[in-house]
Amino acid sequence: MPKGIGGRRDEGVRSDCYIAVEPGDSGGIDIAMKSKVEAMYGASIIDIVKRGLELYGIENAAVEVEDQGALPFTIMARLETAVKRLNPSETREFLPEMQPECLYGTERGRMRRSRLYLPGNETRFMINAGLHGPDGVILDLEDSVHPSEKDAARILVRNALRQIDFFGAERMVRINQGELAFRDLESIVPHNVHIVLIPKCETGDQVRAIDEKIQAIRKEHRIENEVFLMPIVESSLGAINAYDIASASPNNVALTIGLEDYTADIGTRRTPEGRESFWARTAVVNAARGAGLQPIDTVFSDVSDTEGLRKSVLEAKSLGFDGKGCIHPRQIKIIHEAFAPEEAEVERARRIVLAFEEAEKKGLGVVSLGSKMIDPPVVKRALHTVDMAVATGVLNADWRDSE
Repeated sequence: MPKGIGGRRDEGVRSDCYIAVEPGDSGGIDIAMKSKVEAMYGASIIDIVKRGLELYGIENAAVEVEDQGALPFTIMARLETAVKRLNPSETREFLPEMQPECLYGTERGRMRRSRLYLPGNETRFMINAGLHGPDGVILDLEDSVHPSEKDAARILVRNALRQIDFFGAERMVRINQGELAFRDLESIVPHNVHIVLIPKCETGDQVRAIDEKIQAIRKEHRIENEVFLMPIVESSLGAINAYDIASASPNNVALTIGLEDYTADIGTRRTPEGRESFWARTAVVNAARGAGLQPIDTVFSDVSDTEGLRKSVLEAKSLGFDGKGCIHPRQIKIIHEAFAPEEAEVERARRIVLAFEEAEKKGLGVVSLGSKMIDPPVVKRALHTVDMAVATGVLNADWRDSE
């Protein structure tokens, strides 16, 4: 007898569940359940399962549930996975209600100092991710998900977008490549995703294909919110074509680099000094700046080396990067601190911005600070420094009023 299975029952599973659905000829629905919260939530779990089976028109089945503290949206995702694995032609979605806390938007130019990668098939990492204060959270459908679990992760990420409050963090999803990418987009775009990360980008055509698919989905579902793009350069060809990639779509807001794949592609190993990737990283920075995007650096993979992370961020900042990837919440604070401008830098930038604004009020075409003339690129850099200082708390948001 065929059986559809969703979720895991391995040792150490938390905030997740295992659901197996086996069709029966008659006798109705038989649910066998084990849950560590059965006394409090057992009836609710059974109700969710029954509602899902009713949605899919299943009247006769044996259902096995092993729950390890899964939230309702996770139970719904695992049941949907089990049913669709049992019947691959099933297209209906068992959607949890969209929570008001998930409906906030984003802006093209917002700060993206930190973005926290979260495996797309692991609920336990998603639930409290926003509490750590990252600028963005990435629900990853690509490298962190085993090929056999891509379908399950897609459903779980979709439900997470509808249910989890990320406390203002930008809601990002890293999709897969090829045909899987289009399936990912169909699942996530209707559910208020802010940024789609495009992995292993090597040409502008890849970006345009993803963008066209997103716009088609937005039109079909009458989605008003914009969906921005962040291509990831991860190969020698991608680095060579960095500007073509960066300028491929008006919906690009940032360009980032992934050094694990890049160094493998050029036939070397990644080192702490980074000499092997210096050219590629500067190519990404220049391509991003040339296209008006934010350049975002790769992740720092040694979670235990906090001093190494700080040095890596300061180096990234010196190269022109605006942000860095995170693989653990403990990296967020260090990244934010290291990207924050120093007091002397902020004070000079503040004075330049005030001088620029005063000159504009007076209709002057020339900006000066003391006896020195201030060129437009200097003003632009000062504005960026002030914005970063406000975002990091070095400068109060009402700093003009305090003058």
